[in-house]
Amino acid sequence: MAPDITPRETDVLLIVDVQNDFCPGGALPIEGGHEVVPVINRLSGAFDHVLLTQDWHPEGHSSFASSHPGTAPFDEIEVSYGPQTLWPDHCVQGTSGAAFHADLETAKAELVIRKGFRQAIDSYSAFYENDKVTPTGLKGYLKERGLARVFVTGLALDVCVRFSAEDAHRSGFETLVVTDACRGVNMNGSNDAALARFAELGIACIESGRVG
Repeated sequence: MAPDITPRETDVLLIVDVQNDFCPGGALPIEGGHEVVPVINRLSGAFDHVLLTQDWHPEGHSSFASSHPGTAPFDEIEVSYGPQTLWPDHCVQGTSGAAFHADLETAKAELVIRKGFRQAIDSYSAFYENDKVTPTGLKGYLKERGLARVFVTGLALDVCVRFSAEDAHRSGFETLVVTDACRGVNMNGSNDAALARFAELGIACIESGRVG
């Protein structure tokens, strides 16, 4: 069946955190994380505008379990902006784990949004830090360039993809999540929770075969 969505000049492909630490062998591996790469590469060829995000933590970041004695990865603590999941040390600035997957085609990227670089606050979304107030600047960038529809891909479906899609939607952009171009951590049914939230907000979930 022929694709039924042809990317427009005002569309953007947002590729979230396809980095070594989120792929098999990395510090915070997502099962099948590397499998999104060929799907995303094919999609990139169909879009005029491609943007990347990159998790970019300083050493000893506040979201690392190692920064909180007596805690373990995946524990949850309360911080100034609400609950915070603690993670293994990952995507530390300048390390190989923070680099994009070697097979990811990045030449078309017009912008790389680095996030999580503030020591005291985590950042899942491409649009806002986890306090939901501090902007990354992506909203203004897209609006100033007249880009109106965001196709979200990458890692992880239930964390950074979810928050990015939700914030794209609340920022006024038509938002679609390309589900086969994503993989999730999937803790305690979090993949299903993300998909349910997308449905609730009217964020479309599509397969990559519909785009071309």
